[in-house]
Amino acid sequence: MDGETLQGWLRRAAGGSGHGIRLVDRDEREELLSWAELERMAARVASGLRDLGISPGDRVALVYPTCAGFFAALFGVLLAGGVPVPLYPPVRLGRLAEYHERTAAALAAVGARAVLADAGVRRLLGESVARARPPLACRTLAELPDPGGPPPDHPGDPGELALIQFSSGTTAEPKPVALTQRAATAQARALNALWPDGPDLTHAGCSWLPLYHDMGLIGCVLPALERGADLTLIPPERFLARPALWLRAISRARATISPAPNFAYAYCTERIRDEELAGVDLSGWCHALCGAETVVPETLRRFAARFAPFGLRPEALTPVYGLSEAALAVTFGALDRPWRSAAFDRAALAERGEAIEAPGGIELAAVGRPLAGFELALRDERGREVGEGRRGRVWVRGPSLMAGYFGRPEATAAVLREGWLDTGDLGFVHRGELFLAGRSKDLLLVRGRSHAPGEVEEAVAGIAGLRPGGVAAVSHLPEGAATEQVLLFVERREGAPEEAVAALPGACRAAVLAAAGLVLDEVVVLAPGSLPRTSSGKVRRQEALRRHLAGELGPPAPVTPLRLAAALVRSQLAFARGRRGSQRGEGEG
Repeated sequence: MDGETLQGWLRRAAGGSGHGIRLVDRDEREELLSWAELERMAARVASGLRDLGISPGDRVALVYPTCAGFFAALFGVLLAGGVPVPLYPPVRLGRLAEYHERTAAALAAVGARAVLADAGVRRLLGESVARARPPLACRTLAELPDPGGPPPDHPGDPGELALIQFSSGTTAEPKPVALTQRAATAQARALNALWPDGPDLTHAGCSWLPLYHDMGLIGCVLPALERGADLTLIPPERFLARPALWLRAISRARATISPAPNFAYAYCTERIRDEELAGVDLSGWCHALCGAETVVPETLRRFAARFAPFGLRPEALTPVYGLSEAALAVTFGALDRPWRSAAFDRAALAERGEAIEAPGGIELAAVGRPLAGFELALRDERGREVGEGRRGRVWVRGPSLMAGYFGRPEATAAVLREGWLDTGDLGFVHRGELFLAGRSKDLLLVRGRSHAPGEVEEAVAGIAGLRPGGVAAVSHLPEGAATEQVLLFVERREGAPEEAVAALPGACRAAVLAAAGLVLDEVVVLAPGSLPRTSSGKVRRQEALRRHLAGELGPPAPVTPLRLAAALVRSQLAFARGRRGSQRGEGEG
């Protein structure tokens, strides 16, 4: 098994029985891209890349929405011996300047030799590409050279890089996470081992998650590839516009596995109407995995109750924990019983790091036990292991850990030591299961006590006039001050009544005091979309604080036809300047 590669899995799946990826369009029509067809498409791309000048080991960035082109590019790069680097497309058009800066930085970080992009996306990439200047520029698949000779068939090796994915960048700038073939395949096999197929059950997946995100690509696509099974995909922007599409697709495909972050379960509970679910049957959904961000017990309870009439079983909901540096998953809740939560004494946890069950305390969800082959350790600031019921930094060891941050040996050495990864997360083990207690860099430090920002943010959820998910709690020590101050940034809901917006500061202060015993020094009410986010939609708390202190925290520019046209013109001019510069360089050579 250790000698297997993603290329080998593709060849094996292509020889199967017609399963593949089902792409759902806006009218809920499905297009089947069989594994055999995908292999043929990828072979053509591999030929074009070889003739373009891509050599084994070259990094090729992929900038695509959820579409067939992404898969042709991904596996085409692998068959050519290159290393695919999925990047997110420009989805927040009001923040294009920020997008170009971050995309150019990502291209430079991996030394991308070329960029492959969807035709529509490419129209906006000119400024990003012009800043990074990849030697072989940016092309669509149609612009690759016509294949000449037999296609390359790079078999790969377990020790080679399979892909580079960027960390979420919640507390710092995203880092390029280098995953070997061995790590990527080990993660997919570990996941598939959790739900083996049987004579009466063949597992199928369904996802709306972005393909540049580890939960979407490694958690959904690679396990389906190893099994040669069906996977139904919905573009994330269509899920956000009509969340019922997700549950309808699960029902239609009889999908058994479908993961999502916590916000998606809350979003569905709030936004989906009964009439949108006529005929929907969720009884076959065995594994409704919840991860990628803090799992809120009340969110899971409300989701289970809301969709129980449609066949959803409470034991299907399963909290999980992982991170990009481990390829994806590290721990899983039990799959054969309802998920578990417990309430812990706030003061004991905040002041002494002790997890003591107490009625009315802070409620946390258990995220389970390590996957097969993984180990977990909780350590104090000196690196010493702490016992059960004591908070510490979460360290993990397992077969799918990253090789390191690509091109960043110092950053790698800071987190990888003797086969163990320092995740930067805080947590504790209680009754054999892991509970998370926040990110070490995000903790609110107030008069010697530490508070998880999630507890503060959850306390204000549901307040009238507040935009769901538009909350960030931070603390900082102002110059000349004697104690830390706690700030809460809240985005007002689009179209909220003025009286509800005016009442937000007072309502937030009262809710946080009642739930966490914490006095907020300032509540900053923002326009919708003001909070900076990662490519996967997580709020960047420390970046929000930095922008606030610099007077730069505000909403994105409105997207008007004129602004969009101007962005397209700037992009085309940047591409034209790049072509002229390339021609001058060739002439001088």
